[in-house]
Amino acid sequence: MTRSSVASLKVMWILFWMTDVGFILYWTSTAFGLIPPEYAYNDYTNPILVAWNWSFAPIDIVISVTGLISIYLWRTKRPQWSIWALISLVLTSASGLMAISYWAIRGEFDLLWWLPNLFLLLYPLLFVRSVALSVSGNKTLARL
Repeated sequence: MTRSSVASLKVMWILFWMTDVGFILYWTSTAFGLIPPEYAYNDYTNPILVAWNWSFAPIDIVISVTGLISIYLWRTKRPQWSIWALISLVLTSASGLMAISYWAIRGEFDLLWWLPNLFLLLYPLLFVRSVALSVSGNKTLARL
């Protein structure tokens, strides 16, 4: 493994921690009503939007679990880390895309909600290819 790929993985693990812990904190805060309404999304108390928001909880929790499992497997030098990381990366990007799509369709552009979801959409794209190569060990993926 090259020095640059090790550095890239270290950045990825930092972003995993931020994302995984962030999701756990967000959903815990949401469950206990700790987010002040002035920082919440538009129509925060609308039952339809509450249901929409909670529809993200399962995917976000799976992202956290797969991300934390991949970090554990990497630290214990198990090759399975890459499949768990790939699952986490793909789901993270999908979660960000779903939220951004929703806000775009509604025509609501609040940076407080757009920036974190753009982060979720885009950061995984920096690592998917290299992690996919680790999963397959197949250099033909390099052409993707």
